[in-house]
Amino acid sequence: MPSVAAKDKQNGVRRLLGSLPDRPGIYVFRDGTGRPLYVGKAKSLRKRVRSYFREGGPPDERIRRMVRRVRDFDFVVTGSETEALLVESNFIKHHHPPYNIMLRDDKSYPFVAITANEEFPRVIFTRKPHRSGVTYFGPFTSARSVRETLELLGKIFPFRKCHGREPGRRSGVPCLNYHIGLCLAPCAGKVDSAAYRQLIGDVKQLLSGKPGSLADEIGAAMEKAAAARRYEEAAVLRNRLQALNHLLDSQQAGAAGLESLDVFGLFVADNAANVQVLQIRDGLLSDRRSFFLGNVSGEDKEEILEQFLIQYYSTPVGLPREVVVPKGFQGTGTLQEFLTKLKGSKVEVRRPVRDKRRKLGLMAATNAELALRHDILKEEEKRARPARALAELKDVLGLPRRPMRIECFDISNTGGEHPVGAMVVFEGGLPRRDHYRKFAVRTAGPDDFAMMSEVVTRRFMRRLSGAGAGEADESFVSLPDLVLVDGGAGQVSAAVEALKVLGLERIPVAGLAKKEEEVYLQDRRGPLVLALDSPGLNLLIRARDEAHRFAVTFHRARRGRELTSSILDELPGIGPARKRAILAHFGSPERFMDATRDELEAVPGLPAKTAREVYSLVHKLG
Repeated sequence: MPSVAAKDKQNGVRRLLGSLPDRPGIYVFRDGTGRPLYVGKAKSLRKRVRSYFREGGPPDERIRRMVRRVRDFDFVVTGSETEALLVESNFIKHHHPPYNIMLRDDKSYPFVAITANEEFPRVIFTRKPHRSGVTYFGPFTSARSVRETLELLGKIFPFRKCHGREPGRRSGVPCLNYHIGLCLAPCAGKVDSAAYRQLIGDVKQLLSGKPGSLADEIGAAMEKAAAARRYEEAAVLRNRLQALNHLLDSQQAGAAGLESLDVFGLFVADNAANVQVLQIRDGLLSDRRSFFLGNVSGEDKEEILEQFLIQYYSTPVGLPREVVVPKGFQGTGTLQEFLTKLKGSKVEVRRPVRDKRRKLGLMAATNAELALRHDILKEEEKRARPARALAELKDVLGLPRRPMRIECFDISNTGGEHPVGAMVVFEGGLPRRDHYRKFAVRTAGPDDFAMMSEVVTRRFMRRLSGAGAGEADESFVSLPDLVLVDGGAGQVSAAVEALKVLGLERIPVAGLAKKEEEVYLQDRRGPLVLALDSPGLNLLIRARDEAHRFAVTFHRARRGRELTSSILDELPGIGPARKRAILAHFGSPERFMDATRDELEAVPGLPAKTAREVYSLVHKLG
């Protein structure tokens, strides 16, 4: 039940309802911390927002739970319902409110991207089509087609192929691509930004399906070079022309159809929905995309599809000229205006009334129903999997109860140097990341058993010393149902002895050895071998691998800090500013240690003489 204070705040929200205008716009419900809970749009803000707080409350339990958490709301008045859609889309993308419909894609699609926000843009493969300042072409139906397109483009246009925002290598010397005519070498100042961007403009034009007279221009340049007996230049241009013709042939082969449109199908059951998108490109069904939606109870089908569409078309990438929505969808006019503004050119929104569109609409709806039932089964299986794994571990490990809390420990060091320990926690078969903890190990020398004993001892000493404290660390207060260590019999014995000294010998201990995935128990002589498809073994492997990842990450960070403090701090002529410049330039201490003299001299802000002295001293010291 809500507290008296909560009821007072709810009453305060109700008193604010009178300030709502009878105009279109969006509303944002917030909790006590000001965090957005839900963003919605309305033709009439007054009617829509008041409907949540009327006597008896909303009919749906999910919406009632959300309303009970509302402590404040605000709104934005817009000029039209279409404008409200645009604002709602921006708010949802920015805030990700927990009670809005959640879109989950079953796959990510590849794009060709041009990093237009850089001085010398790159043309790259990506699966992240929502970064500002980047121009996208696609989506493509396969990664292979994207890579083939990039390879052909790279032969036609000598844009830079290097990684990173800045062109070139740290040495500043042009790479092989420049010498074989596949790059203009902006890294060495061989081309200015304006000329390079003109080249990138030709790339964009070709990717947009508008080659213009590019083939004629390359052909004329090739003939001119051949006539002037510049045969190497003519050969490069010939290769470009062949690659261009190959690319144009593939584009024309895919343009035999007439239409490009997206057809949407929707099926809703309980608190979930599935949307199917059939992508028709050039008259052919080129791809199908499936989306599982959560948090849909209490929303009508039109609202569900509308919220889905503003997320699906969050960027105009891949937005066709025609969108076909399910038969009963009424808001085609508003949606059409919204998508037209988003694309910057006319987008027609239609219902599947006759002929091919009706058949495609029926296909999309049928697939949405089948996919949702499949998704629901997968979700049930996913929820049941941890319970099965815990039940199996109780039986095969002989535990007194299901190991609802598993704490897994791992040690990471390099020959005894920079040793660290890590503890990860799984509760109910799932990671509890806020309870992960790191330990800077104090044990000297390469003794993994002693290090494991130290980490386990320190973890449970924290529990014993802090159990009665008012501000005790929650991750150390709870006792685990199982202690898992990364290793074999030696690591298990070290952990068992550490617990015995602390009077906690009743806590079961197990070890998981990496090589054969064998389980070692404290009261068993040989290892326990479980089937590789065993749910219990797979849970132990996940916990062990997570502990290893967490420990190795901490070890690398600690080693990097100690290495830079011990090496860079002792170098002549290297103060705090130059130390920061070196680390920023190379990215890691290891990369600095491996740098050549030329690479050191290329560090901004580091005098050439100092760089040479540093190089000599580092290599003298080994």
